[in-house]
Amino acid sequence: MAGRLKAPTGRYGGKSAEERKAERRRRFLDASLQLFGDSPGYRGTTVAALSEAAGLSTRQFYEEFRALEDVLTALHLEVNAWAEEAVLAAVTGAKDLPLAERATAIFREYAANVTSDPRRIRITFVEIVGVSARLEEQRLARRARWVDLVCVEVASAVARGEAAPRDYRLAVTAFIGSVNGLLHDWSAGWVDATLDEVVDELVRILLGILQPADPRLAGP
Repeated sequence: MAGRLKAPTGRYGGKSAEERKAERRRRFLDASLQLFGDSPGYRGTTVAALSEAAGLSTRQFYEEFRALEDVLTALHLEVNAWAEEAVLAAVTGAKDLPLAERATAIFREYAANVTSDPRRIRITFVEIVGVSARLEEQRLARRARWVDLVCVEVASAVARGEAAPRDYRLAVTAFIGSVNGLLHDWSAGWVDATLDEVVDELVRILLGILQPADPRLAGP
């Protein structure tokens, strides 16, 4: 029939509603990385300021999030996911290397990722702390995920005869605390060393933890 109206497609400007929603969310997260991770920080940021930085309205903010804490929650998980992706790629690439070289390659990738942008360090180690019980639970759960990842690699070292068989979870938990603390302090300028030197020191700590009690366990 001539003149018949087209059925609505749900697209505007060539994008679907889902695509526009994802784009708005991305803009809020990008703006939050700048404001939370630099100045004025999470506690100094308002919904209005974040919306302005994202080039969006406060109405659009509340279409995506309930509160600023939800933005910080999503950003913290995303920053950790970027680092985990880099580490898993390094694990795959280094799987055939001896323990010391393998550990160095993995931790170099992790350190390079989290320190590539100082705002990521601040989100991960500073802004997330003490905000709420919910975010504290998330922070600890994310740390436990890192502990699990390292424990998997430690189990691989044990299976290869590179480390004595025992329960390493407590030691790995302490090691992750050392990683977080040293990288934060280095990023803040409190450690007089290069990033490679920091990584080398962390690897030495890990190898010390894994040193077999009986040299015969080290394998050929």
